[in-house]
Amino acid sequence: MVKPSPQAPHATRAAHIKQVAEAAGAALRQRHPVLQHQDAIGAGILAFALVGMLASGWLYLQGTWPAWLTIVVTAMFASLTHELEHDLIHKMYFRKTPWAHNLMMGLVWLARPSTVNPWVRRELHFHHHKTSGQAVDLEERAITNGEPWGLRRLVMLGDNALSVLLRAHRAPSMLNILKRSFMAYFPLGVVFWASWHAFLAFHAVDAVAAALGSPIAWSTNTLSIMHTLGAWVVVLIAPNVLRSFCLHFVSSNMHYHGDVEAGNQIEECQVLDSWLMLPFHLFCFNFGSTHAIHHFLVKEPFYVRQMTASQIKPVMREMGVRFNDFGTFARANRLGVAA
Repeated sequence: MVKPSPQAPHATRAAHIKQVAEAAGAALRQRHPVLQHQDAIGAGILAFALVGMLASGWLYLQGTWPAWLTIVVTAMFASLTHELEHDLIHKMYFRKTPWAHNLMMGLVWLARPSTVNPWVRRELHFHHHKTSGQAVDLEERAITNGEPWGLRRLVMLGDNALSVLLRAHRAPSMLNILKRSFMAYFPLGVVFWASWHAFLAFHAVDAVAAALGSPIAWSTNTLSIMHTLGAWVVVLIAPNVLRSFCLHFVSSNMHYHGDVEAGNQIEECQVLDSWLMLPFHLFCFNFGSTHAIHHFLVKEPFYVRQMTASQIKPVMREMGVRFNDFGTFARANRLGVAA
């Protein structure tokens, strides 16, 4: 395998990275033949993640675990289902068995109901690969890539509903973008974000009223509903808010935006593998450290990328891919000068 120079055309360098990644994956499968059973592995990881989420929630409802631990553990298990969804979007599991493939798609959506319908996201994600870093890369723009940093972006990172509402006025037709967003999240995402905001609003009103010396005498039915909703917040909603915040924080900052040369894979992503990213990586399965590999070799499932990253990342660095470029925060994710 001839290694091109760092000054070679970007397509040549990208092709070399892809070759190295393919060779690393092939060698790994030769050493571990069990990796040939990709469908079974994907289904097994999904079962493991779902059982972990259910067990964590059950321990909370039984009074065994505190709320904070339930949220943290459930978010970590849910991060596996995001990686599975991404692989499923690229049809890496049960490609020849549509019912099993679609069942997995449905289950990963149920585990993460805060997200866009995965069948809708497939179209957005394929578009992302074609236009990564460009103004029309809707998937990355949706998670705040290219936005200037401030309180507004922090809020949008953790709240998909507010991310839509705070930018809808920019669209040529505000009503049209709201309709399209509603349908993309319908029904699970709509119920999820409505429940989250109802929970926050109730407790905000209750706290303000108490602070003003006029506590509200809520009805028994209202308190019962909020108690049930509070349990759902701990076992499913808050873990996914935490998970999506961390994922969106990492993904929106490892992808460059705005001044990326069209089709230049070397410029599309950086690798974020600094120890400073560990708190975020805990809830998005080390996404920033390995996802850039996917932009060069799409076909590998996430767990193979994790296992071969140590061989591929040094080559990516040699070929000009950036590593831990924290200046991206000041540049609103541009490659070059401040935006």
